[in-house]
Amino acid sequence: MTESLADTFDAAFSKAVDLGNRIADKDKDADLWDIADGLLAGALQYWLYSRQPCGDPRCQDCLPISTAQGRMAELKRLIEQLASESEYFHTPTDANAGRA
Repeated sequence: MTESLADTFDAAFSKAVDLGNRIADKDKDADLWDIADGLLAGALQYWLYSRQPCGDPRCQDCLPISTAQGRMAELKRLIEQLASESEYFHTPTDANAGRA
């Protein structure tokens, strides 16, 4: 990823986390899962909007996302990659975490 693309990614990532934190801070009774689900739903809508194929059936750039199934496959690939890179992916309280 080039520096400019990394900066854009980092800015979007940070703003999404900041928004979740602001919502949680504003309403102490809010369910964190509801906040996270809402952020995810919004992110999914934006992601799907941004991945609309251009309309040229021979476009090589759009080929992987030229069908709903292709977009879902790409989305699942990204989810697995981004989740596994998260510092929160594994936690000490996971049911399968080793105990000594």
